[in-house]
Amino acid sequence: MHLQESGEMYLESILVLSRTNTHIRAIDICEYMGYSKPSVSRALGLLKEGGYVISDKNGYLSLTEAGREVAEKIYDRHTEISAFLELIGVSAEIAAEDACKIEHVISDESLEAIKHHVKQYKKQ
Repeated sequence: MHLQESGEMYLESILVLSRTNTHIRAIDICEYMGYSKPSVSRALGLLKEGGYVISDKNGYLSLTEAGREVAEKIYDRHTEISAFLELIGVSAEIAAEDACKIEHVISDESLEAIKHHVKQYKKQ
């Protein structure tokens, strides 16, 4: 199953929430992302069908290995792009917003160049 941008965003949100919460439910995702319960339920159903998310008998959500792999990749892209934008003078808030948009479309080659640039700058 090929994930759309929205699917990647849901997986990234679950990853971020899992870093501060031991139990994540659909309502937590609704609150975090600002989406309606029906929208989140539909998306989670698709992610479960695709093998990216599972839920236990209590309704607690967790990422599968495949889901975690995608989520970590998107989160890494987000943090690297955000750091780069801040490095060139963009405010933290705008950098985070723009990184959310860019992280889904940037090529691996471009991301690696950004990582290299940020790493070189931090050495100075």
